[in-house]
Amino acid sequence: MSTISLTNEQRLELYYWMILTRVFDENMVALWKQGRGVGGTFSQRGHEAISVGAAYALGPDDVIAPMHRDLGAYLLRGITPQRIFGNLLGRASGVSGGRDANLHGMGDLNLNIIGFISHLTHSLPVSLGVAMSFLYRNEARVALTFTGDGGSSAGLFHETLNMAAVWNAPLVVIVENNQYAYSTPLNQQMKSPNIADHAAAYAIPGVIVDGNDVEAVYAVTREAVERARQGGGPTLIEAKTMRMLGHAIHDGAEYVPRELLAAWEARDPVQRYRTFLCENGITDEDELAELTQRAEVEITDAIARAEASPLPDPATVLDGVYA
Repeated sequence: MSTISLTNEQRLELYYWMILTRVFDENMVALWKQGRGVGGTFSQRGHEAISVGAAYALGPDDVIAPMHRDLGAYLLRGITPQRIFGNLLGRASGVSGGRDANLHGMGDLNLNIIGFISHLTHSLPVSLGVAMSFLYRNEARVALTFTGDGGSSAGLFHETLNMAAVWNAPLVVIVENNQYAYSTPLNQQMKSPNIADHAAAYAIPGVIVDGNDVEAVYAVTREAVERARQGGGPTLIEAKTMRMLGHAIHDGAEYVPRELLAAWEARDPVQRYRTFLCENGITDEDELAELTQRAEVEITDAIARAEASPLPDPATVLDGVYA
């Protein structure tokens, strides 16, 4: 674990957001396997340390543009489990009011969250535009966004990094390298094993971090955020992790070697942090069990309320449609 300045209270907060994300995810997958879900959905398993660690490093006025595997960031920044389950179940109480039964588009500008755009790299230029607005208004704020290993091969990824570097924009880009772009392994889409190496072409810092170590993710993100806030420009962070289930709920991921999954399961970010907290005397199993129970109660209540909430009124179908 990284040696950074975190209080024990902050460490327990990090753990709670991670376990809340994990419990949410497990219940979400169970709902869809029972046929109670609407459309498809995407598991977060294996990504909890990235979304939580990165979001925890931001200030309240900073802006974040998460992806479909960044549930922890949505939760930490203030979107409640009930609103998210409402969205997933197509209810009027959902973030998009029943218009997108997914994590796609699930933003809330009142919480400084930009909704995820389904094509991964399209969030990058939007976030760059946000970062540039901070420069124009002379505001000490930062924009942070994510993309995937597959997204790093797209043109928008490189165009955004180039423009951000030229303009010295207060932008942090995190690549969640989970080894597979849907079913394509990393070594079949790029020669370099490190996506962070791309940063050198744009003369910006490129940092590699263990994406299964929440404190390490927090530390490198916090450093990049503060550097951007002080006028130091953008940073590219590559968080190495593993997508532990398929691309989406319909995908059994039979193409992933079982031994690879087993190796990453031994590095599970939630269990790993749990062990760290106990072995270092920060807490004990009883307190962590209480936090887990608290998360389970919160998620169970959120599901019940979401399922009991109404479907959207068909008469409102054109509300909020601009094109």
